[in-house]
Amino acid sequence: MSGRPTTWRRGLFISYPLRDSIATLLQNRPNPEVDVIVVTDGERILGIGDQGAGGLGIPIGKLSLYTLVGGIRPERTLPIVLDVGTNNAERLKDPEYLGWRHERVTGQAYFDFVDQFVQAVKQELPNTCLQWEDFATPHARPILERYRDQLLTFNDDIQGTAAVALGAILGAAQVAGRPLKDQQVVMLGAGSAGIGVADFLRAAMRDAGLSDEDARRRFWIVDKDGLLHSGRTDLTAEQRVYAQPQDRVSAWSSARNGIGLAGVIAKINATILIGLSTARGAFSESIVREMARKVERPIIFPLSNPTSKSEATADDLIRWTDGRALVATGSPFAPVPYGGRQIPIAQCNNIYIFPAMGLGVVASRARRVTDAMILAAARALGEKSPALTDPSASLLPALPQLREVAAHIATAVGRQAQRDGVAPKTSDAELGERVTATQWTPAYPSFAPSKK
Repeated sequence: MSGRPTTWRRGLFISYPLRDSIATLLQNRPNPEVDVIVVTDGERILGIGDQGAGGLGIPIGKLSLYTLVGGIRPERTLPIVLDVGTNNAERLKDPEYLGWRHERVTGQAYFDFVDQFVQAVKQELPNTCLQWEDFATPHARPILERYRDQLLTFNDDIQGTAAVALGAILGAAQVAGRPLKDQQVVMLGAGSAGIGVADFLRAAMRDAGLSDEDARRRFWIVDKDGLLHSGRTDLTAEQRVYAQPQDRVSAWSSARNGIGLAGVIAKINATILIGLSTARGAFSESIVREMARKVERPIIFPLSNPTSKSEATADDLIRWTDGRALVATGSPFAPVPYGGRQIPIAQCNNIYIFPAMGLGVVASRARRVTDAMILAAARALGEKSPALTDPSASLLPALPQLREVAAHIATAVGRQAQRDGVAPKTSDAELGERVTATQWTPAYPSFAPSKK
């Protein structure tokens, strides 16, 4: 007995050495009917990194929220970890580690294994929604792009993060009185989550009337090497979409050595500042004050988590902007006392989106998850912003309202799925009834002796 607390483990471990038996492993699931799978490879678990097979706790937790918020029946969920090894030496040395004791499989062998998994899911569970969770940047987007048109699937870190951020921004833009098409967006962090937010925000700008080129020119994305611009040769294809023309920034004094966040804020009139960098304190007082000097209601979203990796604290942002900032964070922050009032801080937690997406696709019987469905989820979330009726309120609904909000979002998702031709047509009333009927509620049945 180790003295450690015992853990009830549930879920399916699919390890690389058993790659030729994945369909058989899936057949061992406890319930033949599965509505939602959440799968991880354990490489980018929250803010703690590579946990190998120990990453299974994340799919378990996510699916618990599918049930709590979305109303997905718990017995119709399946948490899975793809165990491709781990590069975490501490885990490999742990005698109680449950996973395959091997360094991570990489390259084409890794992608071939993922493909074997997907083909097995298509064979055994062709109508199940598959959510990818906590995959590292080099794998997350290629996997999503490869399979998004083959089965019912989405990536929470890319699309879920983007949708909740966009939903909060849509509410903030209305409160600030500046249309989305007039925003100048500065983003710190150019990984899969950051680019995902930019992609959906850009799509919303196009819907607001901008051309794609005009929308792209409103994004100023900064990574560890500085501003993305066309003169850089180290950018991925996804990052190059947002590279500013080099001649647009060539006169900036630090252009040769990389243009940092402070340089960008100094040169443009940024209205939105988003952080997905995990760089603690990157939104410094001087940067925030410079932004607030040029815009009345700056929209500032330090979205990195956990709190130890947040680009700024909510308290600092409120103080440095004299209470004018519209703030949402990736980590939880208490209301900030300022000017004799308490300013609530919205947390851009994906819990607002992924359970509702699951509910929407299950209730509508969707066959695919389209970008338009993600945008519909974001807009539906924005419609529920308390700040629209009370500018002093939070940008996002309170947690006790999550189940009600999830039903609203799910209905919007299902309606968009029908418009996109990936779900059977129904009336709005019938779709609403399906959403309500799909939401499971835990309740103990009441048994009473029969009366004679």
